[in-house]
Amino acid sequence: MSAAAHTIPLASQVGGHPGVMTSEDGSLLIKPALAAEVAFYQSVTTDPGFAPLRPFVPKFYGTLRLEGKLDESQPQADGGPIKVVQASAEQEKESLVLENLSHTFLKPNILDVKLGTVLYDDGASEEKRARMEKTARETTSLETGVRLTGFQVYDLATGKAVNTPKSYGKSIKPSDLPHGIARYFPLASADTPPKPSAPSSESESESADAALSQGTGLSADILLPVLESLREDIAEIRAALAEVHMRMVGGSLLIIYEADWERAREGLKWLEEGGDEEDEDEDDDDEDESEEKKRVGPPYLVKLIDFAHTKIVPGIGPDEGVLKGVDTVLSLLDGRIEQVKAAASESAPAS
Repeated sequence: MSAAAHTIPLASQVGGHPGVMTSEDGSLLIKPALAAEVAFYQSVTTDPGFAPLRPFVPKFYGTLRLEGKLDESQPQADGGPIKVVQASAEQEKESLVLENLSHTFLKPNILDVKLGTVLYDDGASEEKRARMEKTARETTSLETGVRLTGFQVYDLATGKAVNTPKSYGKSIKPSDLPHGIARYFPLASADTPPKPSAPSSESESESADAALSQGTGLSADILLPVLESLREDIAEIRAALAEVHMRMVGGSLLIIYEADWERAREGLKWLEEGGDEEDEDEDDDDEDESEEKKRVGPPYLVKLIDFAHTKIVPGIGPDEGVLKGVDTVLSLLDGRIEQVKAAASESAPAS
């Protein structure tokens, strides 16, 4: 049977190219890839030049290539041969098999932050260079080194993710980035999570706006430690990137955190107790794999992703455009942390 028969489209994709799939159980991500990205993942575990980045990229399990598929238009006779047809050129492309970073989250809020000030690699045509330079100037990329590619935030009243598309990140100015980060890290307006509500007849855009102001967000006692711990991890990623002589075009910082209050609190407790991510793989056969019974782990994750145009260049120094982007993310988190602290202080009862 073809491998594709056991995969399903990734429901939580907020950025990147279409065609990303997951395994049936959701634990693996299967992504069509260029040869350069396959080479990156194959070398990141062996090339000493990439060593500082190893803790900050998704786990790599190998590659997958579909060379043929069952001909489902022709029923198989009892005992007869299985009929296989040639896969299309698109299907024959090699795919990466990676860990699905959102798999252990019950309600994952996901943000894809495109890093860097240069949006083309050395092999780009003059036409593409001019087009990408124009895009960088007209978006937040050139000035800040980041673009909010897309994000999803769960509306706890409906139990559904509210998606903010790529067009949002392309339309905003650098001065709008703090508002964008606040949209992704909303602070709940009450001390208890919103109760599930009946389905609404509002349009998608209307319901998205309503969700981002009413049904989303963690309480300050959850959101603040998540933000502070996340910032520490991104500072470590910044330090690692500063050690690597490379150029990364089109790479992203992927941030995921838990929207479900109870699970987020369990995740914070897991962190406080010195939780080890490797422990999550134990006793898999004995666990209920339903959505409501997922394993407890960290309340957030942050990784570098999308390496189709990443290469080691000894002696060239770190990618300053990417470092600029990470510095912007750190600054945005500092601002959001202060906002949450101020809001928590204002809502605290007077002594």
